[in-house]
Amino acid sequence: MQKDTMTSLLIRHVRPYGEGDTVDVLVEDGCISRITPCGEITSLPDNCDEYDGKGNVLLPGLVDIHVHLREPGREGTETIASGSAAAARGGFTAVLTMPNTKPVIDNNNLAEMIWSKGQEIGLCDVYPVGSITVGLQGKELSEMGLMNKGKAHVRWFSDDGKCVNNPLVMRRALEYAAGFGATIAQHAEEDRLTEGAIAHEGPMAAKLGMKRWPRAAEESIVARDILLARDAHARIHVCHASTKGTVELLKWARTQGVTITAEVTPHHLLLNDSVLPTYNGVYRVNPPLREDSDNEALQQALVDGVIDCVATDHAPHGSEETCCEFAKAANGMLGLETSLAILAQVMVETGRMTWRDIARVMSERPAELVGLSDQGRPLAVGEPANLTVIDPDAGWKVHGEELASIASNTPYEGMEFRARPVLTVLRGHVTARDGVVEF
Repeated sequence: MQKDTMTSLLIRHVRPYGEGDTVDVLVEDGCISRITPCGEITSLPDNCDEYDGKGNVLLPGLVDIHVHLREPGREGTETIASGSAAAARGGFTAVLTMPNTKPVIDNNNLAEMIWSKGQEIGLCDVYPVGSITVGLQGKELSEMGLMNKGKAHVRWFSDDGKCVNNPLVMRRALEYAAGFGATIAQHAEEDRLTEGAIAHEGPMAAKLGMKRWPRAAEESIVARDILLARDAHARIHVCHASTKGTVELLKWARTQGVTITAEVTPHHLLLNDSVLPTYNGVYRVNPPLREDSDNEALQQALVDGVIDCVATDHAPHGSEETCCEFAKAANGMLGLETSLAILAQVMVETGRMTWRDIARVMSERPAELVGLSDQGRPLAVGEPANLTVIDPDAGWKVHGEELASIASNTPYEGMEFRARPVLTVLRGHVTARDGVVEF
């Protein structure tokens, strides 16, 4: 339940952004009150909680702008409570949950219910994403304005899982959202090019006889939406960018003055279609896992800031939806508890990014994109105490049954990673400590 009383917390021996000497960080009344060399804070408030950071990395709490918490309608695979627990264990202090629930989040009453329930649980801030169209049908615009004015203050709209293929509907959505400063986040897929497709259009799928999902299906919609957003003077966001062509389109759009942003998933940075010969349904995802050249282009785009942030597209499914024929498997995989570890392996341990860069792409920039003024803040006195401590050498092995989610469909089963969040703090309250969620 949401904690009402303010407490104090002393986090000892941590390195902000993984840089410099270790410091002690005192948190009082939900904010950082002191940052000092280790050992200088000797007088503590009454009932002060303490945590020994053991020289580990201190970052602002992580922010994920693309998750599926399944509530309402599919609580057998995830709930706001279980998803919040997974988020806390993964180092996240805020997440945005997508609207493809049952019923769809296309009205203010449902948006406010989700926001209120997340606050009641109190493990991380859960912001609802409103649908662009009623029932995700791609025809009639949803109550975007009312959702934006409600207490959930919805500022991110998407028909995620379904592309708004009708260009006139998309144009009207962009114009409408521009009127109150909201962003339209598009799942870019020209479905006339992907009908029946189950894998990336490349040599591997051809060899295996799988019906193929071409890069052009994504890129053609990205190109179209760039032009529509340009004319509407609107904000457009590309969900789960997956191709090197999309990266080039993002670069071009910015030369034209278009307000466009994009995210990349951890699985599109790490995995590729070389896993397809296993026929394991846990690897099925939309957009599909692509090729090495796409991995490389996406990684470089993240380094360069062409892609703004990392988002997990955390998508829980029951075992009956993934332990089946590949063509019949549900799209999507878990991501909240493995995201940081993957970014550390792919980007930090290879020297391509620093921990300060990780703060940028997993906390600061996503918070900025969706206007979360108390998230992704600097590690400084007076700032909100939304924090995570990362052990870069924890060493752990992924087991789906041990994750906090109700579902266990992780593509990283049995894989070993080094980095792991060991402490997560939301407004001064510990939500996860050494892998244990603190409700």
